[in-house]
Amino acid sequence: MSTPDRTPVTGAAIKQAIETRDGRMLAGFYADHAVTRVIDRNNPPSRPREIKGKAAITAFWSDICGRTMTHRVDVSIAEGDKLAFTQACTYPDGAKVFCASVVGLEGGLIAEQTIVQAWDE
Repeated sequence: MSTPDRTPVTGAAIKQAIETRDGRMLAGFYADHAVTRVIDRNNPPSRPREIKGKAAITAFWSDICGRTMTHRVDVSIAEGDKLAFTQACTYPDGAKVFCASVVGLEGGLIAEQTIVQAWDE
């Protein structure tokens, strides 16, 4: 359920928050008990990095949004209580990161998220 003082979690809202590097807005999309799993070269599917709870997820997004880089959300798809989006990022030196993310919503907030990412090395 959406409350008047909170931006609903939509592809457009996620795009706005990510592209403007608004970590506070992004953190506001998560439930207190949310879990984000990150799968990448250092965190394989059998041992993903798990970020548990809103406080830890807030710190995660603060770190990401605090980096000097550009973020672009290219695709977002919503179906029922699921939302998926892709994100392309570029550091000032030209290094690129690509992420695909799937989120599950409960009560209008993100309760679970899986991020798969790859970056230039």
